[in-house]
Amino acid sequence: MPANNPTRVVYGVITVGALMAAESGHEESYADTVASALIATCLYWLLHSYSNVLGHRLATGEQLTVATLSHGLIEEWAIIRGAAIPLLALLISWAAGASRETGITVALWSAVVSLVLFELAAAVRSRATPGELTLEVAVGVAMGLAILAVKVLLH
Repeated sequence: MPANNPTRVVYGVITVGALMAAESGHEESYADTVASALIATCLYWLLHSYSNVLGHRLATGEQLTVATLSHGLIEEWAIIRGAAIPLLALLISWAAGASRETGITVALWSAVVSLVLFELAAAVRSRATPGELTLEVAVGVAMGLAILAVKVLLH
């Protein structure tokens, strides 16, 4: 978890987790699934970067420069890093010869487990009491269940 922008790592995990939950095309291949996840992740990263740069420029009157745009893209790169967790799970499943549906399930669960572990890490880092730790982990579980609910509702 990067100390400078952990929020974006979580966004990346949630983005690909939700995408895996929505996957339904049984005719699609692993390559199609990986490509759609990569495209969606890159689009999300670019849109998030652009909106932050534009918002900053609207607030400050600053001109758009290559340096400003580059800074925005680098600042939001953590989205790609977070998305790499379920994408890597999907690629490992593909390499291991698992069915596409199994690979999607593995990727989905890697996103859910990551959210719970991130909450646990945040709780430990903040020296949470047992009650606070329970609440924080419950929030991670709830977010994971929300992603799983997308899969259940769409399939």
